[in-house]
Amino acid sequence: MFWRMGLSTASPVETILDKENFTLEELLDEDEIIQECRSLNGRLINFLRERVQVEKLIRYIVEEAPEEAERLQSLKFPFIACEIFTCEVDIILKALVEDEELMNLLFSFLDPERPHSTQLAGYFSKVVVCLLLRKTTTLMNYIQAHQDIIKKLVDLIRITSIVEVLIRLIGADEHIYANSVDSMQWLEDTNVLEMIVDKFSSSDCPEVHANAAETLCAITRYAPPGLASKISSPSFIGRLFRHALDDSRPKSVLVNLLSICISLLDPKRLTSGTCYIYNRQLAYGSGITAKPEMVEAMLDSLGDLLKLLDISSSDNVLLTTYGKLQPPFGKHRLKIIEFISVLVTASSEVAEKKIVRLGAVQRILELFFEYPYNNFLHHHVEKIVVSCLESKNTEFVKHLLYDCNLTGKILEAEKNFTLAVDVNRPTVPAEGRSPPRIGYIGHITRMANKLIQLGNDNNDIQTILQENGEWVEWQTNILLKRNMVENVFQWACGRPTSLRDRTRDSDDDDYQDRDYDIAALANNLSQAYQYGIYGSDDIEEAHGSPERDDEDAYFDDESAEVVISSLRLGDDQER
Repeated sequence: MFWRMGLSTASPVETILDKENFTLEELLDEDEIIQECRSLNGRLINFLRERVQVEKLIRYIVEEAPEEAERLQSLKFPFIACEIFTCEVDIILKALVEDEELMNLLFSFLDPERPHSTQLAGYFSKVVVCLLLRKTTTLMNYIQAHQDIIKKLVDLIRITSIVEVLIRLIGADEHIYANSVDSMQWLEDTNVLEMIVDKFSSSDCPEVHANAAETLCAITRYAPPGLASKISSPSFIGRLFRHALDDSRPKSVLVNLLSICISLLDPKRLTSGTCYIYNRQLAYGSGITAKPEMVEAMLDSLGDLLKLLDISSSDNVLLTTYGKLQPPFGKHRLKIIEFISVLVTASSEVAEKKIVRLGAVQRILELFFEYPYNNFLHHHVEKIVVSCLESKNTEFVKHLLYDCNLTGKILEAEKNFTLAVDVNRPTVPAEGRSPPRIGYIGHITRMANKLIQLGNDNNDIQTILQENGEWVEWQTNILLKRNMVENVFQWACGRPTSLRDRTRDSDDDDYQDRDYDIAALANNLSQAYQYGIYGSDDIEEAHGSPERDDEDAYFDDESAEVVISSLRLGDDQER
């Protein structure tokens, strides 16, 4: 209506385009240019598609502005130039990818003699990813003809934005690979995996190691068949462990290479760092199927990994609020424990025999009790114990209960529930203060409950538990009472109680599958409305109105059913 009355204003971009001699910089300085591009302004698009203008846009993205340059040229213009390309206007992208000189200019950003600022690297990455999505075949044909681009990308793997390009290029994007199988087939014949692994030996930078590991983890989750089979081959696994066990290399090499092995064993598992999985939903599963030859290749180095768990030769001391650690457990030891926990979950009979023979579980349980405040360690050890108990191999279960003396260690921890004052132990309490309570009671409680649960279906476990009088007494007098106290479904905290007694651990419970007590909820809600706790505006009315009677606060079961339905609907939407 306003434009009919003559109240409309011309677009600033149109005003610039109406000039006889205007420049690209005038347009880039205009805030509405991106909106005009997205709305496919014909005059603007025809101007930006010109080769001269495309070249200028690319130069703003790949070339650092001079030091004396104004703020517009160094900050705003590169950003706007990147946004123009990522508006995905087909005619502009086509003008770029079909001109080899312009493509050479774009990828000249990767040249080693150029500075590679984080800002421009991000713009370069966004443009290349946009081309990968919209002009996949043309771009892949260009890269195939210039395969040195792969090496340049790997050389800049310390830059996270470059890692995103590399991961998408190799095939971690499902849609790119599915729609362009033929154009990406040649990648399987390159030595890109070897180039990435070499970064663990040629660089001491932790960022390089983390990004290289993230790239390889992405390949394990979704990659062309050729690369996937190559990265899981025994020879490649052996190469990874040679780098990981090299004493001359930083500990970040070991940590990140073990992340790759964990991802190989369980591709659904998200390892450390940023996860570049596009358009795919990954869910954790209890069953892991790993190639037997790959598992055996990893088991060859298990003994050397267990030696690295030794803490007797370390002189490091870390002061904490509760005392001191001598030495601190360390990220590399924690990653070894995590690797073993995934290895145990793989349910490989060969792995179980090797783990029993090397005494891995026994040593890991000792560390569990030696570091009573390392919750990450406790989490992984609990997973190992549960996997052992659920194993179909009876010898593995007996090893945990007899050789490792799991029940005895649990009972000992329950007796001595405060930190021991012993200067020769790894964890020493602070002087002049009473020893704090140990921090793994919750974990051993879950282990004990799991042991009892499995004992109901396993006669061997049941026999071991029943023969131990001390265990039976502790289970009856302490564990059962603790479970009742910690059963959150019995707490009357203004929330509905469940119709049935839930004895499952809250970590294992599906909170979406609950039966609500309608009568109890109706009573709670009626009281809530009666006392006016749901709205500050109604408090005065709820408490001070003489006309208010009991019928105003009445809330029947039918109304409660409506509330419950809305709650469940909210749960479904969250899912």
